[in-house]
Amino acid sequence: MEVVAGIDLGGTAINYTLITRDEKFLIEGLCEHPALSKQGPDVCLQQIEDGLKIAADLGQIPLTDIVAIGLDTPGPASAAGQLSAKGSTNFVHANWAGFDIREGLARKLNKPVSYLNDGNAGALWGHFTIFGANSKETSVSIVIGTGLGGGVIIDGNVVKGRKGFGGELGHVLIPYQSIPGIEGMKPQCNCGRSGDLESVCSLTAIEKTFLPYFLPKYPGHELGKVDLSKAAKMVRGMADRGDAMCREIFRVQAHGIGLFLDEMVNTFDPDALIIGGGALEASEAFQKWFIDQVRVGMPAQREEQADIPIYVMPNGDTAGARGAAIEALKLARSSGLA
Repeated sequence: MEVVAGIDLGGTAINYTLITRDEKFLIEGLCEHPALSKQGPDVCLQQIEDGLKIAADLGQIPLTDIVAIGLDTPGPASAAGQLSAKGSTNFVHANWAGFDIREGLARKLNKPVSYLNDGNAGALWGHFTIFGANSKETSVSIVIGTGLGGGVIIDGNVVKGRKGFGGELGHVLIPYQSIPGIEGMKPQCNCGRSGDLESVCSLTAIEKTFLPYFLPKYPGHELGKVDLSKAAKMVRGMADRGDAMCREIFRVQAHGIGLFLDEMVNTFDPDALIIGGGALEASEAFQKWFIDQVRVGMPAQREEQADIPIYVMPNGDTAGARGAAIEALKLARSSGLA
């Protein structure tokens, strides 16, 4: 049986999945192994190989059935998988600088390896859940976490761009000043921009901008007694339970997404819009309310485009590995391996 593996390499953990040639996943949920990426490429690549054996056992297949590997990592990296010469938050060891991680893993495992950044891998998974692996549709996905990632899928293929920065949706500027209820707010992104999507829609935005802005408007609020970093992580749960201030924070974020998606509708005329990440790991009722608020925040669409569906991305914690596996399945099919 030909099987393809998806490997989501983060700074501290590696997550694995397995998919068959007929698009059936053999691992449900997380299959994690320590990454040890801070110890450099040699140690980390060995960890990936060791964890792949564990994943094969969990999927009840021999390791030899795995014919191709899909890898995704955080950036910055080229479209082919060469990490930035300046290093990155998740790959701090000096030997990672300029390291070709796709080629390194291919040599280590002696198997063909495809590469995506983690945002594009999540976007490909979201696209797959709606359209399957052989689709020709177009979708735009955003994944809300500590920052904001995402990707654009056109004719079923990830838009990687000239240098691998295609789909850096978090750094697209939005007209946030038009959102009601945030007069005087100046959201700043860690990239240096003011008013990009990530500066409005992310956990970091809640900590840096939204809590300092809204807490004075809600004197005595319980989150005012908590460290901002800890308080930011509590906002989603409290919003889900109906807390007025936390709902207001998520309303503003939803309206920011609505403004951004309007730009995407007019740029790509996509078949679907997809939203995922930790911000929507909540009750179905909250998810519906949030999507409704996204719609409220979108400017009026042309009649022909007003029916573009907005989906919630499922299985957010495994999205990277599953998206990487789908990319590798395409590689395996084109190479005659599956």
